[in-house]
Amino acid sequence: MTPTPLPATPPAPRAVAAVIPAAGRGVRLGPGAPKALRTLGGIPILVHAVRALIRAREVSLVVVVAPADGVAAVRSLLDSHGLPESKEIAVVAGGDTRQDSVRLGLAALPDDVDVVLVHDAARPLVPVETVDAVAAAVRAGAPAVVPALPLADTVKEVVPAPGGGPEPVVGTPERARLRAVQTPQGFRRDVLAEAHEKIASNGEGATDDAGMVERLGVEVVVVPGHEEAFKITRPLDLVLAEAVLARRRATDVF
Repeated sequence: MTPTPLPATPPAPRAVAAVIPAAGRGVRLGPGAPKALRTLGGIPILVHAVRALIRAREVSLVVVVAPADGVAAVRSLLDSHGLPESKEIAVVAGGDTRQDSVRLGLAALPDDVDVVLVHDAARPLVPVETVDAVAAAVRAGAPAVVPALPLADTVKEVVPAPGGGPEPVVGTPERARLRAVQTPQGFRRDVLAEAHEKIASNGEGATDDAGMVERLGVEVVVVPGHEEAFKITRPLDLVLAEAVLARRRATDVF
């Protein structure tokens, strides 16, 4: 009698970690503390970003990449804000560029992590549902995933003019095919590691990890982003973020 084959053993769940590069200064917000340490609702932007990722069901570890001379200060900052102890938060030293910092964050991950989310510290209000959706899409088989939104404005391609002069328009891309990309961006760890190993940085380094992966010839897919996952870059963004935070607190969605 032919023995009945045993059912296949289901694959072990993929461990998911998040890397938050926070070693930059954010000069467009003006003089003062680095952007990630500016406050939003009385709490540093970085703390909001870490909370959003720690609360995500899919994420088991968050690695914050701090300025090389500020690791102890960032560790103390996070410890002082009552972040959940049920999940691990590590702080490591970053590099001179964002790309360097992401690479150093990757190097700090334990061996059992095979899904990595890279999140901008300057997107403190990303909803938990967006974080989980990106991670779940990678765990389901996509090698690289980005959350994104359709564009509301028509976009023009121009020839840049130094000094702020008139710029000739050379094209109008079809808006329906364009998306504004957000974070966290999610990757299979081996794919992201290969991108950081093979794609050399130019100027101040790559600002979009998915773009690096695309240059490897690996498919990147888009999942729906969220309007509250906007990036705080200029003073007006802080005003909008304060309004969003106040609305969340008023409706207990915080």
